[in-house]
Amino acid sequence: MNAIAERWIGSCRREATDRILITGERHLRLVVSEYAEHYNRHRPHRSLGQRAPDRLTEPGPLTATDNTRIHRRDRLGGLIHEYTQVA
Repeated sequence: MNAIAERWIGSCRREATDRILITGERHLRLVVSEYAEHYNRHRPHRSLGQRAPDRLTEPGPLTATDNTRIHRRDRLGGLIHEYTQVA
């Protein structure tokens, strides 16, 4: 478990907290909770077939075509972008 925790903490630091000026404990908790939601619900993981941990029961990601519309959602003030296909 220690290696898994260290991996998550490293990802959180590299992708979120190292790029934001944290102004206090409340702000830190907000940033970490927002990143944790992104990490578990949207961020693709190679070992899980490019799926997020909370989406393991869903089929794998769809392949985009030339006509596919993409929707971008910004998180953490635009620091992280999430992309989804629009039906």
